[in-house]
Amino acid sequence: MINVFGHKSPDTDATCSAIIWAWYLNEHTAPDAKPFVLGELNTETKFVLNHWNVPTPELLENLEAGTQVVVVDTNNPQELPDNIAEAEIIQIIDHHKLVGGIETAAPVDITMRPLACTATVMYDLMGEKVATMPREIAGLMLSCILSDTLEFRSPTTTPHDKDVAEKLAAQLEVDLTAYAGQMFAAKSDVSEFSDKGLITLDSKKYDVGEKNFRVSVLETTTPETVLARKDGIVEAIANVIAEEGDVDEVLFFIVDILNEAATVLTYNDLTKQVTEASFGVTVESDTEVLPGIVSRKKQILPSLKL
Repeated sequence: MINVFGHKSPDTDATCSAIIWAWYLNEHTAPDAKPFVLGELNTETKFVLNHWNVPTPELLENLEAGTQVVVVDTNNPQELPDNIAEAEIIQIIDHHKLVGGIETAAPVDITMRPLACTATVMYDLMGEKVATMPREIAGLMLSCILSDTLEFRSPTTTPHDKDVAEKLAAQLEVDLTAYAGQMFAAKSDVSEFSDKGLITLDSKKYDVGEKNFRVSVLETTTPETVLARKDGIVEAIANVIAEEGDVDEVLFFIVDILNEAATVLTYNDLTKQVTEASFGVTVESDTEVLPGIVSRKKQILPSLKL
C-alpha cells in the first residue's frame, strides 16, 4: 500500500491534497493508495471534509521502514516523520521552495511548481483526467485553493490558481465568496484548541541565523478573539520551547484575513529584535501590527533575519 501524506500540523491543502492524490492513484495508476494525516486537523479542514462528506484520513502514528510513500505539500524533513529516510519515497508533489535534507534510496518523481497550492499542481498533473473527478474530490481541490490563497488575497496567488478555482466553482455551482466565507468562519473558531494547540496548529520550523524558530500562523476573521488569549499563548510558548529542545523561540503571527494584516506577538527581546530587523518597524509593546502581511511562505519567512 502507498501511504500519501502531507506535513505535520496539517492544514487544508496538506490534508485534502493527500486525499485527492490517493484517489487519483487508486483510480488511474496504483492499485492501493491511502491518505493519512500527521496531526490534529484545524477547524477549517474539519468543516471542508464535513461539507463534502469525505471521511477524515487516519492519523499516521508509525511509518514502517520500506513503506512506499507519496509526500504532498512539503519537501522539508523537519515537517515529516522522523524516519522518513527509511521509507521508500516514490513521489513528492509540492509548491514550496526546495529545502533539502531528504535522502532517498532511489530516484524519485518530484513535481514542484511556483503556484499557491499543491492541489493546483495536482490539477495540472491530472491533465484530461480531471474530468473524472467526482464532485467531492473537485470540492476538496477548490477548498485547497481558497484556503491557501485566502480567497485570492494572498500574494502567493497566481492567475492559474484563480482560473482553476473559478472553473471548479462553476462546475460545482458554488458561489466562491459565500463558500470561502464559510471556510474562514470555521477557521476562526479556535475555541476547542488549547493555547499550546494554537501554537502548533499551523507551524513550521525555520532557521534564522544561528537560531531555530518555530513560526506559527493563525489565520482568522476575528483576531481579537485570539489576542484575548495572548497571556496564555505566551505562557504556552515557553512550555513548547522547553519540551521540544531544538527550538530557540516561537514567532506567533495572527493573520487578519479580511483586513489583510498580521499581528506578531513581541513578548521578549528576541521576538522584538527579529520583528524590527525583518519588517523595518520599531516595536514598543508586546504586539506589532504588520499591514499587508498575510503569507508565511512569501512574506514572512523570506523576510526573517536577526
